[in-house]
Amino acid sequence: MPELPEVQTVVDDLNRRVKGRKILRVWSDTPKQIRDYSAPGRRLTDLHRDESSKNFRNFQKDIKNKKILRAKRIGKNILIDLSGGKTLLIHQKMTGHLLLGEWAIKKGRPVAIKPKEMVKDPYNGFIHLILYLDNGKQLALSDLRKFAKAILADTKKIHDLPDIKNLGPDALDPSLTLKKFANLIKKSGPTIKQALLKPELVAGIGNIYSDDILYQSFVHPLQNPKKLTPEEISKMYKAMRQVLKKAVRLRGTSTSDFRDTAGKEGRYTNHRLVYGREGEPCQRCQTPIKRIKVGGRSASFCPKCQAPKRTYNGKKKKKRN
Repeated sequence: MPELPEVQTVVDDLNRRVKGRKILRVWSDTPKQIRDYSAPGRRLTDLHRDESSKNFRNFQKDIKNKKILRAKRIGKNILIDLSGGKTLLIHQKMTGHLLLGEWAIKKGRPVAIKPKEMVKDPYNGFIHLILYLDNGKQLALSDLRKFAKAILADTKKIHDLPDIKNLGPDALDPSLTLKKFANLIKKSGPTIKQALLKPELVAGIGNIYSDDILYQSFVHPLQNPKKLTPEEISKMYKAMRQVLKKAVRLRGTSTSDFRDTAGKEGRYTNHRLVYGREGEPCQRCQTPIKRIKVGGRSASFCPKCQAPKRTYNGKKKKKRN
């Protein structure tokens, strides 16, 4: 799933490449991925109720001729502010990513024309939504598993959507101080790995960067957050900022589906500390990286560097004979 660095990469691309463009029309073969709450009488509480063709026709009508004013990120959500007081929210979910290029619809299916780099990569070939722009380019959503969603709503009401309303502070927000971060961590559980994955705690972190954050701060993924020392929390806070900012500079991670708007892979893939490196030697001590399941998600870590100083319930570990 695209996390904070990948979403920020897309937002930066959109502001550079489509800001000021006008949306002329829309194509989609999966209307259930789209919601229009900007039409009169539509309520945000109707969030998952209307998958009809009428909803898509409303979307087509309400977004037509709207000018793209700016793009921004809230957590893992892409928000595209439009003229007329509308905002398009796109959540890429597990396998979605936005692309800017040109497609032709042949026999009901989009066929990529350019750029060439995008055409050659099979991960860019699952197009289910296309916004046609006034400069001849198209903004498209490629999504293998069709879990991504696009929501059109009044800009004034967009923050009332559950996707936004229930989020905690952003992981890179300057207002998220060490003190605030520590208070949030101390109230979470049952493990620090699961805590970092909760968007209502801190928004923007997923499986990839939680592993690298914990590795850089020498914290075991199964540690009880309530039992972490102030020093461990401080290291984690610094690691969170450093890892995420580096990943943003390198335009995200592409171990799986993610591509930027030009269809290119993120360069943090080659800088991962432990995520996806099971069996490889630790960069610090050469111990093989281990992977376990935590709350249904994978967690990669160094069993030596990240060995807990205490057992997971906070009691001292017994010395072995």
